[in-house]
Amino acid sequence: MTLLKHHDPQTAWAVVQGRSKPDEVVSAMLRVEGLVTLLRHRATQDLQDQIERRCIKAGIKITIFGDENYPRALVADLAPPAVLFYFGDLSALNSRRVGMVGTRSATASGRYLASHIAHDLAINDVCVVSGLARGIDAWAHRGALRALESRAIERGAGRLADRPVGRLAVRAAGRPVGVVASGLDVVYPRENAQLWQDIARHGALVSESAPGSPPDAFRFPLRNRILAALSEVLVVVESRDTGGSMITVDEAQKRDVTVLAVPGSPRNIASNGTNQLIQQGCLPIIGAQDVLVALGLDNRRAQENIYDPRVRLSTSDQNLVSMMIGSPFTLDDFVIRSCLATIDAAVSLGRLEALGWVVENSGWWEVIEVRQPLH
Repeated sequence: MTLLKHHDPQTAWAVVQGRSKPDEVVSAMLRVEGLVTLLRHRATQDLQDQIERRCIKAGIKITIFGDENYPRALVADLAPPAVLFYFGDLSALNSRRVGMVGTRSATASGRYLASHIAHDLAINDVCVVSGLARGIDAWAHRGALRALESRAIERGAGRLADRPVGRLAVRAAGRPVGVVASGLDVVYPRENAQLWQDIARHGALVSESAPGSPPDAFRFPLRNRILAALSEVLVVVESRDTGGSMITVDEAQKRDVTVLAVPGSPRNIASNGTNQLIQQGCLPIIGAQDVLVALGLDNRRAQENIYDPRVRLSTSDQNLVSMMIGSPFTLDDFVIRSCLATIDAAVSLGRLEALGWVVENSGWWEVIEVRQPLH
């Protein structure tokens, strides 16, 4: 990611292979012991050719951080994916966006609620984002797809009745977006194969894993952070008190994304997580109208905005950050320019790092700026 923030893709590839001089920040990063050797060992022309062949064969498209169609919701994220592989149309994310997650072992009531809430959100032109796991995720997307079908039927009925049907008469439904952990040519779980195809055809299916990547366990938490980052509001329908849904909730809370939870019976183990979230202060919901209200009150991540979720700084910290913008610096540089004692300077950098305003690589510090993507 650091490579693509400071170099275009061709230059970044040349830097990794040692054919081009890196930017100062990248140079500082590459001083980490063993990193250059690791990158050059893995970033081979054979690997690039293999990925290209798989993408062409499966019809997979690619967007890179800085591309015009790279999702704006991810531009200022805490950990944006450097590359996204996708099927379908990423403009589906131009609508308001609600993430929906929950347990794989969903009850009949949970499946019903997920489907109906997602359907009603999509009818109101909301993009439903989910992880396409079995259970709540899959049923949420089935509901969103059903909304698209009903809108198509309404348009068809309008034409048969010889009435003018257009955007004013029958509004388009929100298109679903699925975020998956494996490569897009490795369907997981297999039972959702048709659902993958439907979402790719009517919305977008995305992954940061290269084609051919298996559904390894470590990929799912990474997938969950993207799901959380794409969401303006996150809805948890049923969840145990541990597992993937709670990881997504944690990622959403890191990003100051509103989390809503559907309450359930205290005797239902599938509702332990949602009931716990409500107990901790998350707002309970019983239908799509509650979600729409929350979405309407929170416009920070609407498509035209690049939202910076970090805590606003005090005046003194703002001055420190402004002073160091532009190039990487060491602790000694910071001490000299800020006129702080060494211990105070170290404490200040630690605080700014915890708040997400600076990052450290091998003794070099850099201010993290929110930038528009490069076109």
